[in-house]
Amino acid sequence: MFDTSHINDAIALRRDLHSHPELGFEEHRTSEKIATLLGEWGWRVHRGLAGTGVVAQMGQGAPVIGLRADIDALPMDEATGLKYASGTPGKMHACGHDGHTAMLLLAARKIAEEGVKQGTVTLIFQPAEENDGGARVMIEQGLFREFPVDQVYGIHNWPGLAPGRMVARDDKMMAAFAVFEIEVSGRGGHGAMPEQSDGVIAGAAAMASALQEIPARSLSPLEPGVVSVTQIHSGSAWNVCPDRAVLRGTARWFDPAAGDTIEARVKEVANACAAAQGCAARIDYQRRYPATINSAAEAAVARDVAAGMGLDTATAAPSMASEDFAFMLNEVPGAYIWLGAAREGENPGLHSAKFDFNDAVLPVGAEFWVRLVRRVLAA
Repeated sequence: MFDTSHINDAIALRRDLHSHPELGFEEHRTSEKIATLLGEWGWRVHRGLAGTGVVAQMGQGAPVIGLRADIDALPMDEATGLKYASGTPGKMHACGHDGHTAMLLLAARKIAEEGVKQGTVTLIFQPAEENDGGARVMIEQGLFREFPVDQVYGIHNWPGLAPGRMVARDDKMMAAFAVFEIEVSGRGGHGAMPEQSDGVIAGAAAMASALQEIPARSLSPLEPGVVSVTQIHSGSAWNVCPDRAVLRGTARWFDPAAGDTIEARVKEVANACAAAQGCAARIDYQRRYPATINSAAEAAVARDVAAGMGLDTATAAPSMASEDFAFMLNEVPGAYIWLGAAREGENPGLHSAKFDFNDAVLPVGAEFWVRLVRRVLAA
């Protein structure tokens, strides 16, 4: 479908983006490159939503299809040793958003060459997917008011699936999530005289264990849920009982009622564990993203297009990871799609310091975008 030179250009762009990662709402260089290329190819380009977001359109009238790619990197150091590894300490494209961006741009180039004779294609290059909710910000600032779409689609490379696989479930794809911070406070004292202090460490340790048991004891065994304590910080000397400990973690769920139960139980358990040791608990619990739930009709279209490419579209279990494309699906019918991107041999997962997007699947995802546009606009 694509000229070899265009594929090579897309891979070169992907690697350039990889070597220049930018964090959420700071993707100035990235968005400049995106906007420049789209303008050269004849797209109508709009910039400024969520600061660094780019929206581009081609064609006019109905139907209108939206295609979304995320563009941000993660705050972590890279350990790939690649020639095009991140040149910025503490920033890395460890989730493949560089690949998502290049994939959609390769498709955009082909769509522009063919022209859009019926309907409208809207490209959404979204900042700040990682934790900051760039999709929500774009929507709040008028994304779908200024650029209404009839349906919207997103793709994520998925190292857990072999190349040649594409998954678009009819319903739940990825979980909702919250983050929490719990501060346990009490009297500190000498390590040799614990009776003169409160059990800050004991309370925090009991809390870490009890919190992670919440899904097993408070949700139905048939209802997915996760509570993970991922940080514990306390103390500074071997002979001092500290007066403060901090726990941080995340919760995941699909059903809203399960989310309510988890939040209530986190607060109950934290307060009880602290009180049992004579301490107090300060709890900051923040819900971040809703669950990513596909529309059955749009998911079926995505699978049909993928099957027409010869891809294996057998379903897979949903993921307890989260994705802010959920905000778009709460506004517009659509589907989120996993593109098989596993490597032979060593296959680092998403958010690994050794992860690198598999360039072999870049033209596969781009071809899917082009075929999806043809299918939807011809309907």
